Amino acid sequence: MNHSIKVGLSFGLTSGIITTLGLMVGLSSGTHSKLAVLGGILTIAIADSMSDAFGIHVSEEAEGVHTEKEIWQSTITTFIAKLLFALTFVVPILLFSLQTAVIVGIIWGLLALSVYSYVISKGKEISKLKVVLEHLFVGVVVIIITHYVGVLINSFFG
Repeated sequence: MNHSIKVGLSFGLTSGIITTLGLMVGLSSGTHSKLAVLGGILTIAIADSMSDAFGIHVSEEAEGVHTEKEIWQSTITTFIAKLLFALTFVVPILLFSLQTAVIVGIIWGLLALSVYSYVISKGKEISKLKVVLEHLFVGVVVIIITHYVGVLINSFFG
């Protein structure tokens, strides 16, 4: 896999997981509304995927070392990876109650993050367990913080 595609896939996948989990947990805790969570996921899948793809595009341009083709490969791969991965979180929302869907989403997101973390650590002189735990730690911190932000928003405005 070339550098440009690896950048887009890595960024899109991890951002898709972390951002969507944070949004699901925060909106669920703050609104207790399946419609709000579903709308949030769909909005983030489109708007944030475009935003992240544009951010990667500008970042790769700013490095001044990539060809136009490589820059567009990173841009498109980021957009597609984040869009598709964020959309996977819609499935549990459609199939389960909101509380169950959020739990399923958390399990799915942390599992996918673990597997991808393990895959990117293979063949490197780093501890696979350390990489996986580091990335899971970030995911769990986001989940905890967004839950309490949702609870606070609900207590002030709900």
